[in-house]
Amino acid sequence: MLERLKPERVFYYFEEISRIPRASWNTKGIAGYLENFAITHGLDYQRDHYDNVVIYKKASKGYEDLPAVILQGHTDMVAEQEEGWNHDFDEEGISLCISGDYICADHTTLGADDGIAAAYALAILEDDHLQHPALEVILTSNEEVGLEGAGKLDSSLINGKYLINLDSEEEGYLLCGCAGGMNLESRLPVTYVEEAGVCYEITITGLKGGHSGMEIVKPRANANKLMGRFLFELKERIPCLLVSLKGGNKHNVIASGAETVILTEEDCDAELEEAVRQYQDTLRREYGKEDGQITVQWKKREEGKVQALHPVSMEKVIFYLIHQPHGVIKMSGSIENMAETSANAAVMALDEEKFMALTSIRSALESAGTSLSRQIFYLTEFLGGECSVSGSYPAWEYEEKSPLRELACNLYQEMFNKPMKAVTIHAGLECGLLKDKAPGLDCISFGPDILDVHSPKERLCISSTERMWEFLLHLLKNMKSLF
Repeated sequence: MLERLKPERVFYYFEEISRIPRASWNTKGIAGYLENFAITHGLDYQRDHYDNVVIYKKASKGYEDLPAVILQGHTDMVAEQEEGWNHDFDEEGISLCISGDYICADHTTLGADDGIAAAYALAILEDDHLQHPALEVILTSNEEVGLEGAGKLDSSLINGKYLINLDSEEEGYLLCGCAGGMNLESRLPVTYVEEAGVCYEITITGLKGGHSGMEIVKPRANANKLMGRFLFELKERIPCLLVSLKGGNKHNVIASGAETVILTEEDCDAELEEAVRQYQDTLRREYGKEDGQITVQWKKREEGKVQALHPVSMEKVIFYLIHQPHGVIKMSGSIENMAETSANAAVMALDEEKFMALTSIRSALESAGTSLSRQIFYLTEFLGGECSVSGSYPAWEYEEKSPLRELACNLYQEMFNKPMKAVTIHAGLECGLLKDKAPGLDCISFGPDILDVHSPKERLCISSTERMWEFLLHLLKNMKSLF
């Protein structure tokens, strides 16, 4: 389908990769594909037990004495789809389509984050006419769930001096640092009582959601926080108990939907209708400019006896939701419009034994991230629960001196007659982990324009992909100038 697009081999490999199911934790298929590619092309490679794949290519003529350059990206993708769509990410690849200057997916995430990195790398690895130093292509697994693959990569596999990360989504920006982060899972034990009454289902939908790092600075709503606020206000108007509760899907996505079932002693149709209407009007007024399509709905479920949370358990759950941090905690004092520390109230779920809430923390300063995590531990333990940390990764701190950064910025200016801005971002990149494993790495990150990442509206700009391909090839060719 993409065969008419240029550069042909980049889009060929992007389409090949898109046919392989590769949601996070389902990376054996794509790792096997990369392994077969290396074997077919006679390239040395390593594949570890975590589905990280490293492929090596010798330097082209005249570049033999230069240090190796690492091209790096990740193989997994965020698996999201439009409400009501039925796509099996475990078994089905991504269906691609073209709309103007963009490649899109059919009602699902596209996986250009970060399939385009693998497509770029494979197109370079197969072409023996390009000029470049020795290459180490590192394609890691499960980046989207806490940089898991990079964290487990054997440091002995990293031998290059320069690292070009291809996991960025805005052309014209050269990333030179990123926040560190961690995921905190809070678990509150709950008890149930059997009560009779009328059950009502309440849903909050229509939120934009988005990437919890790149878009946390935008005044968007979080469905989990909105549901906590609604329950807090509703129980003052209508005596009720909580039957079920869930919201959000991924640690790195701002929750765009949440739902709950409540139990009331008697029919409360009129009262609930009024409460829902008022709350929806309030939210649309509060978030109108950025998130004005918030929809709050209710429907009657059934009458009779059900298991509902004990009132004390319900109060603890609502107390947690009201006080769970979300959003920007502190803006950067040195970089304009950049968050320094943030929290994402990512996922919540209620089962027979516990209430679980997942919070994703990001910070450019380790001390600030640690302090915020301690607050969540304190909140959880105060309510009689327990908290654990996973997916911790270090920040990639900005270096005052970076020859690779200087070369990239100068080359972009020469090629496109406009500046490339060197910035840091409030999102996790694997550069920090890889620098920890190989101290002294000179790192940069760039990529083509990818819009609405981590959402079913994700799309890859075709012309930008072509420009950044040419930029990447020229950058590799000009590595000689560093010596």
